[in-house]
Amino acid sequence: MSVQQPIVVDTNILFSALLSSQSSFAKILLGSDCRFFVCEQVLVELFKRKEKLVKVSLLSEDEIVRIYQIILRRINLYKEDLITPNNRAAAYALCKDIDESDTPHIALTLELKGLLWTGDKKLKEGLRQKGFNQFLEVSNL
Repeated sequence: MSVQQPIVVDTNILFSALLSSQSSFAKILLGSDCRFFVCEQVLVELFKRKEKLVKVSLLSEDEIVRIYQIILRRINLYKEDLITPNNRAAAYALCKDIDESDTPHIALTLELKGLLWTGDKKLKEGLRQKGFNQFLEVSNL
């Protein structure tokens, strides 16, 4: 179960994986030999949603933290400062009228010449209309 290109994981995928260590998202993150990346923004977004995660998952905070630690061992953190200005600008142009908050994920995908793993249908459709097709299709794993 492998894809050669780097895979940029967006926040909603990690959120789903944290809801259950038995979810397909968690199983892919933990069970494949793919190279997964996130930008720093993801850690901030997950921290801000910690209470919601605990409430929705019905897991204890300690259980969420344990799953989070396991998943983080499999993911490479990429410093957003290292993304080139050209890729940041290109990502902003792609995202500005869809959802600006996704700009760092797209910029990192461009930077790494990777694939974006997202469950955000609105984002995918909007980016596809602009010619961006660098998406991970889970069926390819």
